Amino acid sequence: MTKLSVNINKVATLRNARGGQIPDLVKVALDCEAFGADGITVHPRPDERHVRRADVMQLKPILKTEFNIEGYPDPGFMDLVLKVKPHQVTLVPDDPAQITSNAGWNTKNHFDFLTEILDALRLAGIRSSVFVEADPEMIRYAAKAGTDRVELYTEPYATGYPKDPGTAVAPFVEAAREARRLGIGLNAGHDLSLENLNYLYTHIPWLDEVSIGHALISDALYLGLEKTIQAYKNCLHP
Repeated sequence: MTKLSVNINKVATLRNARGGQIPDLVKVALDCEAFGADGITVHPRPDERHVRRADVMQLKPILKTEFNIEGYPDPGFMDLVLKVKPHQVTLVPDDPAQITSNAGWNTKNHFDFLTEILDALRLAGIRSSVFVEADPEMIRYAAKAGTDRVELYTEPYATGYPKDPGTAVAPFVEAAREARRLGIGLNAGHDLSLENLNYLYTHIPWLDEVSIGHALISDALYLGLEKTIQAYKNCLHP
């Protein structure tokens, strides 16, 4: 069964825009779990413009589902995740100034760096995932570096889906097959929505997990959080 991990960064962005604790990030995370989410994802950036280090420390002991922390593995990030020890760490090649993750790792060029980071996560007992584009070569080097999973960067799929779903999904199916051939796990995320999620799932039903934030939180403004989470979970069925 493909799991739904809800990225709560946008909730933290809203809170930080006004200051204080409204909306309450911890309550939202617990409500997401109560409403059926299989996990919670956060992406603490160095400038703490949305999720903060303190949020991460507060969330870990109270979450009952899987906790996934995304980020660029600089020393500060690695110090945080090795202290918190979430279920999964997703490595992204973000520059600190980026608004959002908009590219996958070149795992061939960064092979030595990623190998060192992945070794540290493995020694700490943390499952690793490397954010990659739908390129079988990048997946092969990620596997060789020692990752447990890869996460497919799905913005190109989401962009192409309205015009030609079959063409849009084809390279992702090929990449997913390569991950399965190599025996590593498979996640997906970025710009997945109620419009395009089920089509991706039906073509790659062996996805372990999808991580969705922006579209899900936006939909919740109209549908409510509980109905939105259930609607996304319903997309993860044949």
